[in-house]
Amino acid sequence: MTQETFKNTVFILKNEMYRFAKRFVMSSDEAEDVVQDLMIKFWQKKEELEQFGNLKSYALKAVRNECLNRLKHHDVKKGFADMQLHRSELYSMEVNNLKEHIIGFINQLPEKQKAVIHLKDVEEYEVSEISEMLEMEENAVRVNLMRARQKVKEQISQLMNYEQRQISR
Repeated sequence: MTQETFKNTVFILKNEMYRFAKRFVMSSDEAEDVVQDLMIKFWQKKEELEQFGNLKSYALKAVRNECLNRLKHHDVKKGFADMQLHRSELYSMEVNNLKEHIIGFINQLPEKQKAVIHLKDVEEYEVSEISEMLEMEENAVRVNLMRARQKVKEQISQLMNYEQRQISR
């Protein structure tokens, strides 16, 4: 694989890889590190990459695996406490921007649901592609997507009801 071919087939995926990594690691710097490390690995194995039919799927699987590996190496208790503190700070602030609330609701979802809703509704992948990327059955993808959307919908309804009560007072 030439440098130009690598640039046109693998390097163009860096933005999608970054957004996907950020969903896992919740840090822009860490997501950038994941993508940079993977790009180096991909370049070192550029000849092997030609055997993969769907490079995008392979790249996003690699991002997921790299992120999960990094999360395993972090102190779980400290990370959980920091995440909870961060979430409570977010909710204590009075933010009227619905988009920010929705992102917060999505970030609270279990990992599978979070990944599925991100890939389907943000990245606009097809269910079959998501199934391949996350190594799940298509029906499992659909079920996780339905559950994720239902949870987000319920939280939005609760938020709207709460805001409506606050306005009425």
